[in-house]
Amino acid sequence: MKGYLTYLILWIIGKNSMNGAQIGRELEKRRGTKPSPGTIYPALKELKKKGLIEIDENKNYSLTVEGKKELKSSCKFFCNIFYDMNEMSDFCE
Repeated sequence: MKGYLTYLILWIIGKNSMNGAQIGRELEKRRGTKPSPGTIYPALKELKKKGLIEIDENKNYSLTVEGKKELKSSCKFFCNIFYDMNEMSDFCE
């Protein structure tokens, strides 16, 4: 994956199907700033092109079967890198 944005988008819509604006608000909660539509929608387009997400008639995005596999793989990768996250969070206080 190119960056954390695609991982976060997969994580967010892995919990609940959402439209682009809702995804933006969820990203804002995690990052402190809301990414622009010019950041969110190209990422969504790329994930759709790769077959990891799909969009329904209400413009809500959800994971495909391949998207769920990718999310699981990405979570394992993330956890391997940040296995000491609790220790890191203590440092941030």
